[in-house]
Amino acid sequence: MSIVEDAREMSGELVRLRRHLHREPEVGLQLPRTQDSVLAELDGLGLEVRTGGQCTSVTAVLRGSAQSQRTVLLRADMDALPVHERTGLDYASTNGAMHACGHDLHTAMLTGAARLLSQHRDRLAGDVVLMFQPGEEGYDGAGTMIDEGVLDAAGRRADTAYAMHVFSSAAPHGKFVSRPGAALSASDELKVVVRGAGGHGSAPHRAHDPVPAMAEMITGLQTMVGRRFDIFDPVVVTVGTVRAGTAHNVIPDTAEFGATVRSFSADARARVRALTEELLHGIAAAHGVTVDVELAEGYPVTVTDAAETGFVAATIAELFGDTRYEELANPLGGSEDFSRVLQHVPGGFVGLSAVPPEADPRTAPYNHSPLAVYDDSVLAEGAALYAELAVRRLMLHE
Repeated sequence: MSIVEDAREMSGELVRLRRHLHREPEVGLQLPRTQDSVLAELDGLGLEVRTGGQCTSVTAVLRGSAQSQRTVLLRADMDALPVHERTGLDYASTNGAMHACGHDLHTAMLTGAARLLSQHRDRLAGDVVLMFQPGEEGYDGAGTMIDEGVLDAAGRRADTAYAMHVFSSAAPHGKFVSRPGAALSASDELKVVVRGAGGHGSAPHRAHDPVPAMAEMITGLQTMVGRRFDIFDPVVVTVGTVRAGTAHNVIPDTAEFGATVRSFSADARARVRALTEELLHGIAAAHGVTVDVELAEGYPVTVTDAAETGFVAATIAELFGDTRYEELANPLGGSEDFSRVLQHVPGGFVGLSAVPPEADPRTAPYNHSPLAVYDDSVLAEGAALYAELAVRRLMLHE
């Protein structure tokens, strides 16, 4: 049978694994139960398997043609979020964490791809590295795995890399989406502490109030991104935390806020860093206060290779039909540490809508929501696409 037909045959097993992972989500770089589940699924497939030192990663190498010096890497992230699930599903998590971003589906699909590739090993004109990664949700698990050698796990640097990500909203059920170039934003974290001198709320002239300075800084950041950046190379600053004071009639000594900063090019990312420092220190000086500014670097822009994205689109069309793939007009505002891999290896990043067929994708809860629901029926096609990308790309390398 074909890889797609074999994938559909194993659909029930993929659903079983996905729901098992969903019931017991783990957060961060240490996912011992998830790692054990993956290792159990890979057992007996004839893979070269190793686990991480600094994290509970799993790297598996499937050897194909001994004559080939080509390698394709396939990646799935495995970690969950610290979200209390409210879906009401009979397999919902009850431990205070949740696979609210669909990484349980990614893990199940890549284990399925491992089984498919093992069954069709005679078609592999090279080697495949399977990268099961913890810590995508803010812990830079990809960076950790790269430091531990995942890109060279086959004994040489991978030639191409692919990753997939499911969505619980926005696109119709079963639709694949991607784009060449910038596909996802860079993400940095801004932390600001405004330092003044506290006093009585009735006598602000005797204090140096940090609160109005902070308020002006928050407003000033929105003006800055709207007036200092090209609208076709935008920056997004969203303030998510604001803290100040202990009583309504007391001027506090300090005020602080935190924000996420998103950008879509290396140039815009560098400029927003410089201009943020300039703006916040200027406002502080005008108010007679001081400010500590920390802009912690997160994930870079996820940049896909144009040729590889075209290859992914063509593969999807051949496997599932011409209507199943759609090229995104603009990058998505989310961020991904698969961007670390793509800084070293050309590759593609493709989205797959797992919106339940009965749900309206325009209003369904989006990824990271405690109400996000992902439909299991996409698992077989996701596993098949992973496997077919590896098989077909290695053939092209010959």
